[in-house]
Amino acid sequence: MKPKRLSEIVDGAAVRCSTDWGSDPTVRWVTADSRDVRPDSLFVCMPSARQDTHAFLPAAAEAGAVACVVHSPDAVATAQGLGLAVVGIANEGQAFHFAVGRLCRSAFDDPTLETTVVGVTGTNGKTTTAWMVRNALVDLGAQAAYLGTLGFQTTGAMRPLENTTPFPVETWRLLEEARESGCEAVVLEASSHALYQRRLAGVSFDVGVFTNLTQDHLDFHESMESYAAAKKLLFTEYAAASSKEFAACVNIGDATGASWIPDLACPVFTFGSADAMIRTEGQDVQVDGLTLAVEGGPSKRLKFGGHYNVENATSALAALTALGYEAEEALEALATVSPVPGRFEPVPNGQGIGVLVDYAHTPDALDNLLRSVRELRPRQIVTVFGCGGDRDRTKRPKMAAAASSLSDVTVVTSDNPRTEDPEAIIDEIVPGIKNGARWERVTDRRAAIERAVRIAEPGDVVVIAGKGHEDYQIIGREKVHMSDQEMAAEALKGRSAVEA
Repeated sequence: MKPKRLSEIVDGAAVRCSTDWGSDPTVRWVTADSRDVRPDSLFVCMPSARQDTHAFLPAAAEAGAVACVVHSPDAVATAQGLGLAVVGIANEGQAFHFAVGRLCRSAFDDPTLETTVVGVTGTNGKTTTAWMVRNALVDLGAQAAYLGTLGFQTTGAMRPLENTTPFPVETWRLLEEARESGCEAVVLEASSHALYQRRLAGVSFDVGVFTNLTQDHLDFHESMESYAAAKKLLFTEYAAASSKEFAACVNIGDATGASWIPDLACPVFTFGSADAMIRTEGQDVQVDGLTLAVEGGPSKRLKFGGHYNVENATSALAALTALGYEAEEALEALATVSPVPGRFEPVPNGQGIGVLVDYAHTPDALDNLLRSVRELRPRQIVTVFGCGGDRDRTKRPKMAAAASSLSDVTVVTSDNPRTEDPEAIIDEIVPGIKNGARWERVTDRRAAIERAVRIAEPGDVVVIAGKGHEDYQIIGREKVHMSDQEMAAEALKGRSAVEA
């Protein structure tokens, strides 16, 4: 970032805050991590339920911070005692994230004014849609960045992120990095948590995409109504705050999306139903590809398998249309996009067994995934799945119902247990299993995948759901390496060795 006086940053943010900046220091870096503080940094103390981040002020000052953002009166005195210039922001509701977002926008000279920003929200399909749009833009000749569940990518390799949509300081640093690397566009996933908490405050979006709404994150939002309201913010509050002419792409095949249309004060591109502006049909849908045909227009073979990717590809097509591309050139670009890691991702083998790894971790996503597999007419479906700990517990039996209703054999296992007991999580899954369904309980995920592969015969499809691209398992608060793709490949190799 370019060096700026603290007063210039605060004035440019136009937020309510208290200030005490003494000599008005020059800021050359913004961070919320005391280990990342450099000389002349603005150190942001983010509110946290785990700890009082003001405790890191002495370390930040020692590392060279010249200013800080705090959220309590006591911390103001502490910071002053350390010789830091102080910006005080009340930690009330979403006010802190909102203000920090705008401070960062001011500090980084708003990179979103110089880049096209596409935000994708919805319960299912965010990652695939964002991936498709980003890579199609690259094929169309634009340098484009991706920011979301898979991580962050500009012109090089993807690198992982802690959150689908990071907190404000990290988000703005990534947006600045995208600009500095020459990206003309950023396609980001906007999670409901981030939208509600205003982590994206200050971002000037060009296009917003809504994929669908099904049950998830009720541990945070408490009701489907508040969950939907959080998603809707992208098309109302964020759209109104954008410095650009915002366009909405909305799936009106989804009841929630359809209900929003009368409230949207922006150009809207609809898809997902016979009444939509953009109408498509999936043809010759296979495990590894499908043909997307635009009604009365072009069609193209895509490298994405499964029926639900018809909707994802249509979402991406709508976003590209909103950006001004013709259907034919958009489809040509989408046809070059490779499958998303961990989304309907096949594990190659020569044993005649289809093995798919997918991130489906909600009842609706698992239902859609298995229906897509069923439509491929396998001999039988063997499904491995679990549910994450410290997350919405009400979806556990519902996922069991979906898996056991649409699979011939269900293997219930552990997902990311986090701080919960894996056995207790499975105890809450099991009541949802359909009466009479064939199922097994194998808590160790590696053993569960081995068991599923051992059960399968040529012509069967083994579906390993829930973790997709994740190459780790979260136990307690620690991540340990674990890859469904690797474990499936090893299980297939072991099966082959036994048969030989």
